[in-house]
Amino acid sequence: MPEFQVEIATGDGNAECFAAHPAGDGPFPPVILYMDVVGIREELRDFARRIAGEGYFCLLPDMFYREEQRTFDLSKGREEMERMFATGRTLTFERVMRDTGAWLAYLDDNPVVSGPAGAIGYCMSGRYVVAATASFPERFGAVASLYGVGIVTDADDSPHRLADRIQGELYLGFAEEDPYVLENVVPDLREALDSGGVVYTIEVHPGTEHGFCFPGRPSYDKAAAERVWDTVFDLYKRRLKA
Repeated sequence: MPEFQVEIATGDGNAECFAAHPAGDGPFPPVILYMDVVGIREELRDFARRIAGEGYFCLLPDMFYREEQRTFDLSKGREEMERMFATGRTLTFERVMRDTGAWLAYLDDNPVVSGPAGAIGYCMSGRYVVAATASFPERFGAVASLYGVGIVTDADDSPHRLADRIQGELYLGFAEEDPYVLENVVPDLREALDSGGVVYTIEVHPGTEHGFCFPGRPSYDKAAAERVWDTVFDLYKRRLKA
């Protein structure tokens, strides 16, 4: 399986990205993997490889390319956690959507890539993949958001307020116990997506906690994580390969 690093020029510099795709000339449907707040690490590269192994060109951008510290070790304690969350707050919807436009342009110009794009985002990026499919409705055919934070807020740019722009299909998976996702989020999100006429599935995974998809976390739930992969790949097959 070919895999490589590539720098993609954005409005703010060059974003380093990991990419993987099946052997051969393709073309392959593209999937953008939006990272969580911990940053790029082998765990996420393995996710990209798994997506590529299902027949997709997977692009994993370093969304913290503007910052000096771009990865974080959760075992280092509270100060490291505070630095991590502070770095996460440097991202805005405007920045991430501008970056998304650059990543899509790279994919559009890549001869081994063709067709509608997919996306998957975890935690911090759960909000950004929803905003991306609303901001680029003609490009994203299938988007998955896992225990996304900040999808429903009181802000004018809250992703749930963009539901009427979405054309692709959404899968939104949440943990049963998640201090980062308030109780109103799922019902308010359902209402917004229904009002916008969006094709979507919302699933709350019983007995899980925030981060349950990541094998490196204490909250990892293998059975639930594998159910998520099955659901996501079924979604991609229907909406990106059809």
